[in-house]
Amino acid sequence: MTAIRILVGSVYGGALLTARAIKKDLETGGHQVTVLENPALEDITSNLDPLLVCTSTTGQGELPPNLLPFYLDLRDQLPQQPGRPFGVIVLGDSSYGDTFCGAGELMEEALNETSARKIGDTLRIDALETMEPEADALPWAREWLSQI
Repeated sequence: MTAIRILVGSVYGGALLTARAIKKDLETGGHQVTVLENPALEDITSNLDPLLVCTSTTGQGELPPNLLPFYLDLRDQLPQQPGRPFGVIVLGDSSYGDTFCGAGELMEEALNETSARKIGDTLRIDALETMEPEADALPWAREWLSQI
């Protein structure tokens, strides 16, 4: 089975609850899942596990404070991750217009710069349409995992 690392960016807890639901679901399938609430660069440079970003987006389309240091270090140091699989689940509110789900785009761009390999399409969950993000995230995460 696969070992996965979920990098969480959460302000009010929605992305963290979603990540924990994914962890519970995938572990019942025999996978090993680590949820990183305050990820550091060492959390990805010390292994080759596939990465799943699960983050909310601030009103300005930016990363939550707990994920920002990781992102800045990633952009600063660009540790090469050639071919490392990753996926992105991003929670946002479409009423913010152009900044909707901007945090996911930032993380995707940063991981692409390390030569990591994106698997599947980004899952964008709109708070105006979905009250329980894990309802959309669980089937998406299973499908994403099957593509690794």
